[in-house]
Amino acid sequence: MAGICCGVVAENEAAAAVEARSRASRRRRLELRLVSDVSVPPSTILDIAPAKRKKLELFPIPISRDCGNAVENCKRIEENKNNSISDSSKPESVKLKEALKFGMTSVCGRRRDMEDAVSIHTSFTTKNTSYFGVFDGHGCSHVAMKCRDRLHEIVKQEVEGFKEEESVEWKETMESGFVKMDKEVGNWCVEGENSSTCRCGLQTPQGDAVGSTAVVAVVTPEKIIVSNCGDSRAVLCRNGVAIPLSSDHKPDRPDELLRIQEAGGRVIYWDGPRVLGVLAMSRAIGN
Repeated sequence: MAGICCGVVAENEAAAAVEARSRASRRRRLELRLVSDVSVPPSTILDIAPAKRKKLELFPIPISRDCGNAVENCKRIEENKNNSISDSSKPESVKLKEALKFGMTSVCGRRRDMEDAVSIHTSFTTKNTSYFGVFDGHGCSHVAMKCRDRLHEIVKQEVEGFKEEESVEWKETMESGFVKMDKEVGNWCVEGENSSTCRCGLQTPQGDAVGSTAVVAVVTPEKIIVSNCGDSRAVLCRNGVAIPLSSDHKPDRPDELLRIQEAGGRVIYWDGPRVLGVLAMSRAIGN
């Protein structure tokens, strides 16, 4: 390290004598500094070995070690390990009750307006039951929005008709909920309530070309109930393998094709099978 001398000494002047510092004087200064900074009895300092005094120059403040806290910390670490082991051995139903993680995203694509809607209710009938719905609108967005705002309420009313949630007939409940939703949307379109807010009202006063698919999943601690209308899909990913939970209602599906023909309709292949050459799905809410 380079140093700079701040004093000027003439040639005929003698330099000031440097006071010699003995080891005993340095120890006394160390003892005085420790006594003034830290409330430690002088007898304790005098008993410290010379080799340990060098360490006190670097660490003048003694660090207290609380053995009681160390024991408590060890106990907490052991408890955390036991909890982690017990959590891994818990059944899936118990884990679901503790926390249900979910995420969603929507992309409009190349269409002018967003016609799809998503509905999520983590506390559906109980705190441990969640409701998820995806609605793919066509023609306009108002049917998908109506399903987003109302279908979970209709299904909830159907579930509340049973005395206990364990006794719910889910197939009957979901079918009834979808039918009621379809009737409600049909009456709503006929009354023309959407004509003032939707662009579809300018094309057809009753909005009869507007509809929406629907896929709903009700997740309980014991089971997953999935219902769909149209070609929106529900898929379960288990260990990296995709497991389909719904079946698309496509016009070329054998049972759907027979149903369309018996109802007096036709399936025309126009960029794929379509009902009357228009709709790419054979079932929908609204039309």
